[in-house]
Amino acid sequence: MFKKIVRFFDKFEDVVRGKLSHYPILYALVGAVGIVLVWKGVWETAEFYPVLWGPTSIILGILILLATGLMVSFFIGDTIILSGIKRDKKIAEKSEKEIIEAGKSTAEQILAKIDHMEEDMHELKGTPKESKNLTKELF
Repeated sequence: MFKKIVRFFDKFEDVVRGKLSHYPILYALVGAVGIVLVWKGVWETAEFYPVLWGPTSIILGILILLATGLMVSFFIGDTIILSGIKRDKKIAEKSEKEIIEAGKSTAEQILAKIDHMEEDMHELKGTPKESKNLTKELF
């Protein structure tokens, strides 16, 4: 029964997302209403339990976010942390050319690794390499 419900909502989500993606402003508004209603429901439910008021609520919320690993990713974001470690510019400060070059470099690295894995696989099988070098082919 649970699997059927999950499958239904999975397929329903695909249909709704497919239709709303053509109307980004409407999509954003629908998403905003959904988020606000969820938070309203959480807030009103928490009011039923006096222990969840004030500092207890803050502490419990922080513990939940830390335990699930959402604290840093939600409030700061992985991209900001990684760019700080690498001492990168913010995306807003980068030129279009820099962004394209960084993406191209990453794609080339991935393709080079795939080529290397393919060569290793052929060595293990003892067969000659028949495919072309993907990195040279795409770039």
